[in-house]
This record gives sequence, C-alpha cells and structure tokens, in this order.
Amino acid sequence: MVRKTKEDAELTRQRIIEAARTEFLARGVSQTSMEHIAVAAGVTRGAVYWHFNNKTDLFHAMREQVMLPMIDSMDETLLVKDSDDPLACIERFFCSTIERLDDSLATRQSYEIMMTKCEYVGEFANVLQQIMTNCSHVIDKIALVYERAAAGNQLQSNQKPLQLAMDSHLFFIGLLNMWVKDIEGKQFRPRAIELIKSHIALRRK
Repeated sequence: MVRKTKEDAELTRQRIIEAARTEFLARGVSQTSMEHIAVAAGVTRGAVYWHFNNKTDLFHAMREQVMLPMIDSMDETLLVKDSDDPLACIERFFCSTIERLDDSLATRQSYEIMMTKCEYVGEFANVLQQIMTNCSHVIDKIALVYERAAAGNQLQSNQKPLQLAMDSHLFFIGLLNMWVKDIEGKQFRPRAIELIKSHIALRRK
C-alpha cells in the first residue's frame, strides 16, 4: 500500500511537470501561474505546492528532467580518456545532443522554454547564474579534451585548448539557439550535424 502511494505520488509529480512544460511553452514562464499548471495537470493547486515549493522549483524540475541525461551523455561521449581521436569525442557529444533534440519532444520543448520563453529576472535570476556555472563546467571538460588533442599533435598550430573550448561552446550554444528557433526545420535543423563536423574539422591538423 505504501509502495502504491509512492508510485501514485511520483506519477502525479510527473504529470505536474508535463503540465508545466505545456503551459510554459504556450504562455511563457512569467505569464504562467501555479493555478494554470494545476488545472492543466488535473490536480488541485495544493497538490502542486505539495510537490513543489514555487514556480522556480517546478522550473528546475522540468529543466533537470532533460539536462541530467545530457550531463550523463557528456561524460560518456566526451570524457573518453583512452580515445585516440579526442576531437571525435567533442563532435560525437555535440551530434548526440542534436540527435536527442530530434528524438525527444520533451527535450525540444524544454530547450525552447529555456531559450525563448523565460525571462531570467526576479526569482529566476538565480537560474541564470546556475546556467552560467554549468556552462563553465562544460567549457572545462571540453578544454580537457582539446588538451589531449594537443598532446597528440592533432590540432592546428597556435591553438590553445581553453580558447578552443570556449569557442566551441559558444558555437554550439549559438547553434542550439538557432536550432530551437528553426521551428519549420528549413535552415539550421537539417544542417546542424554538417555544421558541427565542419567546426571540428577546422581544428584538425
């Protein structure tokens, strides 16, 4: 009975997150209330507050639902220490992120919300700071891969790993931003993998 209650609670929590994603996407984060989310989820507002302290807490849960698998993927595809082609690891990480966006509606919607439907002010100012911190961690990991490529004499001359990592991160964030906005799929979505491969190729010796 206790197990069933816990399962029901988790199902309700997931339904609330899904409803929040739908409402954020349709209304924008700032224009979405907890009441909107409760109605969309088919639960009381009290039930929403039982699972989440506030809208920021709910936004974090939605974000983590898609970002944590991305982080796991980054460690699996990017940080392959025994790879004899470190640059291929960076390429594979970027490409796998695009493939995940292609394959998962929830991931696409969450990225669209984070990039186009949220104002990072007021209660969401801390969210922006966390995003910036996460970006720094990603850059550091990419820099480690570029360092291995440099040690293997695989980079163009006079290219510094940290600078390359920052450049690659900014390139990919820009590509993601335009990928998300290319709703009709006529400009950046069909060319994303090609652009990633070209980006990495320019760094090869």
